[in-house]
Amino acid sequence: MRSGAIDLFTLGLFLCICMSISSCKSSSQSGTENMEQVLSISAKPYGQMDQGQVTEYTMVNEKGMIVKIINYGAIITTIMVPDREGAIDDVVLGFDNLEDYLAPHPFFGAVVGRYGNRIGGAQFELDGITYTLAKNNGENHLHGGIKGFDKYLWQSDTIKKADRVGVHLIRTSPDMEEGYPGTLEVRLTYWLDNNNNLGIDYEANSDKPTICNLTNHSYFNLGGKNAADVLSHEVMIKSENITPVDAGLIPTGDLLPVEGTPFDFRQPVAIGERVDDNHEQIRLGGGYDHNFVIRRETPSDLELIASVFDRNSGRFMEVLSKEPGVQFYSGNFLDGSLTGKNGKQYVKRSGLCLETQHFPDSPNKPAFPSVRLDPGEIYETSTVYRFSVK
Repeated sequence: MRSGAIDLFTLGLFLCICMSISSCKSSSQSGTENMEQVLSISAKPYGQMDQGQVTEYTMVNEKGMIVKIINYGAIITTIMVPDREGAIDDVVLGFDNLEDYLAPHPFFGAVVGRYGNRIGGAQFELDGITYTLAKNNGENHLHGGIKGFDKYLWQSDTIKKADRVGVHLIRTSPDMEEGYPGTLEVRLTYWLDNNNNLGIDYEANSDKPTICNLTNHSYFNLGGKNAADVLSHEVMIKSENITPVDAGLIPTGDLLPVEGTPFDFRQPVAIGERVDDNHEQIRLGGGYDHNFVIRRETPSDLELIASVFDRNSGRFMEVLSKEPGVQFYSGNFLDGSLTGKNGKQYVKRSGLCLETQHFPDSPNKPAFPSVRLDPGEIYETSTVYRFSVK
């Protein structure tokens, strides 16, 4: 009797332990699955246009950062990040619907190409042939022409990896589209990780000699969607020189040292402190609309080139890039005529741009870093926007 009682007790204890282990395993597996689900990407219809169905992709990480992309124009429509109190808000300018993105706007959130920024006289020469482009910015060519990459529907699909999620976008630009030679195959990847890094990886190849300079044209306001302007935002740019411009905002070909000028952002400076300075270059640009030559540590590795800090919210954005330059634009041409998210009017200096790039008008400036792309070569570059608080 005693022996039997001990055996039954042992058996019961054994069964309890097994059930407990099984429960722990189940709980652990469930926790792992939930963690994997936190870093997620989803897709849904965003609207219809003549080119087809537009899709909106939503990326979410475990810190609550949310990024939304549409495959029309490869546009970043939303970047939601926390402030120092943990409150999440949208820090990029844009619209609430597709119809407004289809109407004329200043490239909110879009990928611009085949050549980001300006080309003087709307023409360039390559191998003795002069190529004529659209004059869509006075006498000059801007951001790829009348119908650049920002106005096309891209092929798109989702990417899921252990450490990141993303959207892969593809577009073929046919030979002589907007006057550019060569059929250009473009592959673009947006990705988000759990460290609040939003990355953009670009690749392209051409079947003929051509030029290529791609960038993203997001307008940032780290104060959130209801913030008035970016004048109190403190900007740092790792640059010793800018490429000064003429009256048409085309680089002269010279370099202007930033020391002693309103363009010295080697240490963080509030935009509003010098944006209306009487410096000739400020007057020409109506504020900041200039290419800054990056003081790089390595020729083409991803490295920190700029940062933006909003003291009011505590939001801090670092920009990492492989490019030799960045166009700092202080939203000078925003004039209140556009109504954006949540019914907000986008007035002058509602947002700022940091467009990583090769220099404007490089095809016509032999001393500038080359933007030539030959058959058999791969155009490859990356930019990362890293968000945090302080």
